[in-house]
Amino acid sequence: MRWLLWLLLSLLIAIGLSLFASNNEGYVLIVRPPYRLELSFNLLIILIVLSFFVLHFLLQMINYARQLPASVKDYKERRRQRDGRQALVDALHALVDGRYLLAERNASKALDLGEDAGLSALVAARAAHKAKRKSQRDFYLAEAERLAPSVRVGRLLTQAELLLDDKQYTQVLQILRHLERLEPKYPPAMRLELKVQLHLGNWERVLALLQFLEREQGLEQWKIKQYRQQAHIQMLRRLSGESQKLQAYWKKLAAEEQLDSRIAEAATRAFITANDGDQAYRVCEASLSKSWDSNLAALLGECEAKDPIKQLQQAENWLVKHEGDASLLLSLGRMCIRQNLWGKAQSYLEASLSVRPSPRAHLILAGMLEQRGEQRLAAKHYRMCALLAQTA
Repeated sequence: MRWLLWLLLSLLIAIGLSLFASNNEGYVLIVRPPYRLELSFNLLIILIVLSFFVLHFLLQMINYARQLPASVKDYKERRRQRDGRQALVDALHALVDGRYLLAERNASKALDLGEDAGLSALVAARAAHKAKRKSQRDFYLAEAERLAPSVRVGRLLTQAELLLDDKQYTQVLQILRHLERLEPKYPPAMRLELKVQLHLGNWERVLALLQFLEREQGLEQWKIKQYRQQAHIQMLRRLSGESQKLQAYWKKLAAEEQLDSRIAEAATRAFITANDGDQAYRVCEASLSKSWDSNLAALLGECEAKDPIKQLQQAENWLVKHEGDASLLLSLGRMCIRQNLWGKAQSYLEASLSVRPSPRAHLILAGMLEQRGEQRLAAKHYRMCALLAQTA
C-alpha cells in the first residue's frame, strides 16, 4: 500500500512540474564581458538539479574511496569470524560423531582463525586425545594456556580428565590441587578426584568426597550408595586384624549401612578374623533379620557366639522359612558339630549336599565322620570334595 502512495505522489509532482514548465516563458541572462549567455529559466533549473546530483555523486565516491580500506578490513574480519565460527561448529559436530581427526582439523582451523581460542584449543585437545595423538593433545593444551589464560578452570579440568584416561593418577591429583586453589570445592573436580581415589584405593578420602558430593547433589544417589558400600567393605577388610579400630569403625556406620547385606558380610568376616565371634554373629543376625542373604547365612556357622544354644535355635527358626537354603543348612551342621550334636550335624550337612553339592560341605562332613571313626565314609566324602574342587 505504501508503494502505491509514493507512486501517486511522484506522478503528482511530475504533472505539477510539467504544467509549471509549459507555462513558464522566462529566461536568464548571464553577462561577463565580452561574453553574453542567455538561457531559458526551465533549462537553468534542470542544470541546477543535475549539478546537485553530479556533485552529490562525486562526494559519495570520494567518501567511499576514503573508507574503502576500512570497509575491506571490516569485510575480511566478518568473513574470518564467520569462517572461524563455522569451523568450530563443524569441529563440535565431528567430535560428537566420533570423527576425531576431522574434529581436530576443524578445531585447529578455528584456532588459527581466532575463534574463541580457549574453546577451540580444548576441543582440538580432546579430539587429539581420542585419536591417540598425545603430543598434539599436549600442544593444544599449551595453546589454550597461552592464548586464553582466562579459561584456566576449563583447561585444568579437561587436562585432568584426559590424563585420567591415561591412568596418570599422580599428575591428575597435582592438577586437581592446583584447580582447588582456583575454584575451591568445585563439584566437577571433586568427581574427577573421586575416580582417582577409587582407583588408588584411598577409601577414607573416597568417603569424604562422597559426603561432599551428596550434600551438593553433585552425583547420582545410586552411585553414591554403590561407592560408599564399596568403600566401607574395603575399610572393614583393611581393619580385620585390628579389633579395637574395627569396633570403632563399625559403630560410626549408619544403621542402614550396618544392615546392608554386603557390608554386613564384610564386617562378619572381619570380626571372625579378629577372633570376635560374638560380634560377628550379632552383625550377621541383624542383617539376616532385615533381609535374607544366602552368602551371609553361610557365615553363621563360622561365628562362635557366647550363647551357642540361642544361636542354634535362631538358625533353626530361620530354616522354617528358608528350608531349601544350602548355605543355612551348612551353617547349622557346623553349629551342631561345635555342640557335639553329631546326628543332627550329619543330617544338616547331608541335606545341604542334596540341595547344592559343594566341596566345603563334603570336607566338613568328611572331617566329622573321620573324627567319629567312620573312615570309609569319610574317605568317600574326601574324594567327592576333591572331585568337585577340580571341576569348579
